[in-house]
Amino acid sequence: MPKLPVISGKELVAALKKAGFVEVRHKGSHVSLQKVTSEITYKTVIPLHRELAIGTLIDILHQTGLSRDDLLELL
Repeated sequence: MPKLPVISGKELVAALKKAGFVEVRHKGSHVSLQKVTSEITYKTVIPLHRELAIGTLIDILHQTGLSRDDLLELL
């Protein structure tokens, strides 16, 4: 399994938008994204930091239902 890259919050937001997520709210330094499918609604909050902590990135991937490989393809 490939290592996760160190990315910014803005880069992650752009990648998730490519995956079909839409911005539903922006409050301060955090952006709320959502993706509605026929089975489930995925929701997550992205902090707009210069570098996201690896643990934060892994948690966001779990919340969005994406794998590490999916993220690498979107970047």
